[in-house]
Amino acid sequence: MLDDIKYIHRKDADDALGVAAKQWDQLNYDFDLSSLPKTFSPISNVVYAGMGGSALGASLSSAWPGYNRPFEIIRGYDLPSYVGPETLVICSSYSGNTEETLSCLQQAIKSKSTVMVIAGGGKLVELAKDNKLPLVVLPKISQPRYAVLANFLATVRVIEQAKLSDTKQMDKTIVATAKYLKQLQTDWLPLVPVARNKAKKLALDLLGTSPVIYSGPRLASAGYKWKISFNENAKNVAWQGVYPEFSHNEFIGWSSHPISKPYSIIDLVSDFDHPQINKRIKISAKLLSGNRPHPYTVHIKAKNVLEELLGSVLYGDFVTIYLALLNGVNPTPVELVEKMKKELK
Repeated sequence: MLDDIKYIHRKDADDALGVAAKQWDQLNYDFDLSSLPKTFSPISNVVYAGMGGSALGASLSSAWPGYNRPFEIIRGYDLPSYVGPETLVICSSYSGNTEETLSCLQQAIKSKSTVMVIAGGGKLVELAKDNKLPLVVLPKISQPRYAVLANFLATVRVIEQAKLSDTKQMDKTIVATAKYLKQLQTDWLPLVPVARNKAKKLALDLLGTSPVIYSGPRLASAGYKWKISFNENAKNVAWQGVYPEFSHNEFIGWSSHPISKPYSIIDLVSDFDHPQINKRIKISAKLLSGNRPHPYTVHIKAKNVLEELLGSVLYGDFVTIYLALLNGVNPTPVELVEKMKKELK
């Protein structure tokens, strides 16, 4: 089925695979940063308001390049009480109409904090222009979850401008990572048969199961993206957990469940986590053998944190799109999300 190109084109009517295959090029996007201040008021902490894929760009940026100030992501309606004049608040929504993010933006304006907006359009852009706020406009892409790398890069540009990271040679690393991702994904493309396509193989192995994705802190944001992609692309419920916290509580939960339960385990392994993390992953697999399904290990070989992080994200997109096709669904539409928005009005 996954080697039948006609079937792929029929089910993938909105060309999710084609969109996924172009994501690497988002790292080359030249953002208009002219509205950003040349110098910033003193910043003591950073708060990023966003939901779903929009929040994910921030989550990825906390793994690379990281922040030299306290940093928090708000996935909800309200900013924390500590937000004040020395807080940088970044409000991000691809559509620009996400009600939680709009609520946070209105609170941020009242708080007299430094406020910036990252959006693709909608009310968020209108409010930014009306209030003369610094604004970074995202490129047009079919779905927010496929604009994650653009959102990530926009966030990195803000970090760079505000001097919120100590990472050197940032541009060089980003350009090299774009080239790396373009090459990395060639083995996952639709024309590559199942026999040589790891993304197709993993999708076939996961069919009929509810995946649980585990990783250490370095790949936690990639694991979160896998969870999003299973749910939105494959219409297949999935969950995520993070080591070492997993081995302090959730680890025990698996011990009482028979192996026949319809779960699958995916371990995202990093070469850049604390060495004890990978030990915990291996020991967990040994101690839970027979009580839970044997884990599938995903280990993206890379030269640095950014390549590994974004390579893991892209691999998850291909796996979950192929799983959508196996499930007989179009990966792109998220009709229930749209129905929820209408019901909330």
